[in-house]
Amino acid sequence: MRVRILLMVVLVALYACTAPMEPAGNQASAEQSSIPRTPSGRPDFNGIWQALGNDHWNIEPHMASAALATIPGPVGPVPATEVLAFGAVGAIPSGLGIVEGGEIPYLPEARAKQIENKENWLERDPEIKCYLPGVPRATYMQFPFQIFQSDSKFFITYEYASAMRDIYYENPGPAEVDSWMGQSVGHWEGDTFVVEVTGLHEGTWFDRAGNHHSYMMKVTERYTLIDEDHIQYEATMEDPQTFSRPWTISLPLYRNISPNARLGQFKCVEYVEELIYGELRKNPVER
Repeated sequence: MRVRILLMVVLVALYACTAPMEPAGNQASAEQSSIPRTPSGRPDFNGIWQALGNDHWNIEPHMASAALATIPGPVGPVPATEVLAFGAVGAIPSGLGIVEGGEIPYLPEARAKQIENKENWLERDPEIKCYLPGVPRATYMQFPFQIFQSDSKFFITYEYASAMRDIYYENPGPAEVDSWMGQSVGHWEGDTFVVEVTGLHEGTWFDRAGNHHSYMMKVTERYTLIDEDHIQYEATMEDPQTFSRPWTISLPLYRNISPNARLGQFKCVEYVEELIYGELRKNPVER
């Protein structure tokens, strides 16, 4: 009896060692089957999402520093007079960056312009003047956004400046004019929603560090649900006038799971009227 039991144990062990492993693709399929889906079987992206981290300051790796607007100091740069009173609130936290390879492949003249933009951040950053953020910047600003998805529509609205994007499922042809948020056309590649964005206004930036592009830029976004509460977001930029080759950013997006989750209002146009038009008042505010 003991011999028979021992023999059965040996056979089970041998089977466990020699049984074929489940292919990695099948494992991935099993994981993907756990994501929420619409009635038609597509991944369900409906919800409020937000990026975490410090990439809205600079999408390239960067160290913490006192401010974006600086002037020469006795030892090194110090905050410029215009931002000095912000103290730690105006300081830049460090960031690992989201650019594949760590550095945007600028052409030499374009890199020089980025450095110039950064040095003149207060006058040039479109975010300061409440201009619409463009793509992909709107995705990883410090504000949430909401996706509304059905079998016939895919719509994204952003808290910042009430920006919005109606993503076409059918290509309407080239954009008639360039715009701050561009023209977006989406299609499915398996469980990944791919969006091609063209017709972007060249005035948009990638971040607060002066990273920029031209009107020729095309952005290809990829949204992939990795589980119920996380999207893996990628965007590839092509702009031969600014970059030496296409390049990609990648970061996770997080679902707001609060039962009271909703977008707030940040219609910042009226907040910058004093900055832009204050000097035109009959009695301007003393500064």
